Amino acid sequence: MNNSNPDSFWSGVIRSMGIVFGDIGTSPIYTLTVVFALTPRTEQSVLGILSLVVWTMLILVTVEYAWLAMSLSYKGQGGEIMLREILTRMLKPGRKLAFAGFLAFIGVSLLLGDGVITPAITIMSAVEGILLVPGLENLGLEILILIAVVIAIGLFAFQSRGTDKVARIFGPVMLIWFICLAATGLASVVTMPHILKAVNPYYAFQFLTENGLAGFFVLSEVILCATGGEALYADMGHLGKKPILNAWYFVFAALLLNYMGQGIFAIQHPDIKYLLFGMVQHQAPYLYIPFLLLTVMATVIASQAIISGTFSVVYQGLTTRLLPLMKVEYTSSRIKSQIHIPVVNWFLFCAVILMILIFKKSEYLAAAYGMAVTGSMTITGLMMILVFSQIKKLKWKQFIAVIVTCIAFIFFVSTLSKIPHGAYWSLILAAVPLTLIIIWTKGQKQLYRSLRSLDLETFLISYEQIYAKGRNIAGTALYFCRGHEMISPYIVHSIFRSNIIYERNILISINRTEEPFGVEVKTTKDIAPGLESFEILAGYREILEIENLIREHGIQEKVIFYGVEDIVTNKLLWRIFSLIKRITPNFVQFSKLPATRLQGIVMRVEM
Repeated sequence: MNNSNPDSFWSGVIRSMGIVFGDIGTSPIYTLTVVFALTPRTEQSVLGILSLVVWTMLILVTVEYAWLAMSLSYKGQGGEIMLREILTRMLKPGRKLAFAGFLAFIGVSLLLGDGVITPAITIMSAVEGILLVPGLENLGLEILILIAVVIAIGLFAFQSRGTDKVARIFGPVMLIWFICLAATGLASVVTMPHILKAVNPYYAFQFLTENGLAGFFVLSEVILCATGGEALYADMGHLGKKPILNAWYFVFAALLLNYMGQGIFAIQHPDIKYLLFGMVQHQAPYLYIPFLLLTVMATVIASQAIISGTFSVVYQGLTTRLLPLMKVEYTSSRIKSQIHIPVVNWFLFCAVILMILIFKKSEYLAAAYGMAVTGSMTITGLMMILVFSQIKKLKWKQFIAVIVTCIAFIFFVSTLSKIPHGAYWSLILAAVPLTLIIIWTKGQKQLYRSLRSLDLETFLISYEQIYAKGRNIAGTALYFCRGHEMISPYIVHSIFRSNIIYERNILISINRTEEPFGVEVKTTKDIAPGLESFEILAGYREILEIENLIREHGIQEKVIFYGVEDIVTNKLLWRIFSLIKRITPNFVQFSKLPATRLQGIVMRVEM
């Protein structure tokens, strides 16, 4: 991104607002409303809370993600999986590397679980603004829940059509949203300018020391102002570092002004519950309904960003073999990253509806929110400490990372108080992907060991003897395998035991590279008479069209062979793994290869 070009500068900033800052940008709808439900609205306590909010955003968003994490991009990509990739290249195989991998799995699982609560709380909090519309003050809770559910149904039903066509309006809408946040906050601040002294951390320390344990538990609600901060790092690969950072400074200023304005409004109107909506209605009653509609749009955009991010993380998990294969639909002919994963979409939909129906109000949802976020922040901090510890020139960053991680951990501990109030849902939701990742990765390793592949040299002795007999079937056969150095048992079974051998036999393997995009094909001719290899090297975010690649290299196959494992086991873990394999697509189904030429070879495997 070239900052010397004003158009590219502003287009990058506006796109970042639409893609990256939806979650943290909608936090003012509910954060202080929830905090002041627990805290008296005296000027002293308001100053303390605002100071905590300011420094939470500074330390856990600006310092941890904008400055530290974003300096650790890998091939331009961010996120906990990328931190794991960095550590894989820095650390020798052993306990440290295994620990880093496990941390990444937990971090990703927490983010996926967080992807359920975020849409639920943002949609519900926006809908509650209807209660401040004159004449609708006594609207029943059931009606509000119904409206929230209808919005959620529309949001998730739209996913299969793709967001390509409407994504271009996300940025401008969020720009208007942040301008409104800044303007309404500023209008309130001019009535009490001395509120700005809340930027002094003294007031935060004073609040914590005066309130003791109660003040510590308030941190579990204050953290809501920083939810979505991890998106700065996770979405770096989509937009680049500079436009996200440039946008953040503007977003931070808008959020800061709005929180200050809400703090003043809380002091001046101690009886009004919904602070942001109350402040806007008080300042401009005739613009309240347009603002409410803008709020709903902003929350839908924030939810959309979370859903799209979840699809991206899951697809990355599919291509790196952390997760079982799932049906993937491509919703844009222009943008490769525009994907829809039906299973994930409808799982998220059911979970979001469940959260809305269980918690009913945004304040109750807030009681369950924050644990996954602070857990993810702590894990990112631990992984950064490991990275910086390996680079001598960056020891000062390691020191800062230790401080930031300790602060993130303090926030995490404070959210443990939310467990009886519903925060256990964060753990339940995160446990689903984590369990799936652990069972799948361990099962794949055990299955590979149980299959007992044959080395190429041994395979060629028998292969050449059979091929030399001249009873080969006319045409070309494709065999999918991990590589041609070790031959999968189903190939041995097909050629040696079933005596199925074609004039031309091609071993096809697909390996993901360290780069996010790019496709390269390596072919090895004449491994033996009539035997070749066709290796596809693809970026870990690349969406492959295998059939087109095969055609581009002049291959017209007659049949495509692939292995089907019939797993026999007495162990519960491997039974679960076997069930997952049966109900998820196999590789050829995932790759949408021509069904008329597919031939599965069943192998019984004891695990």
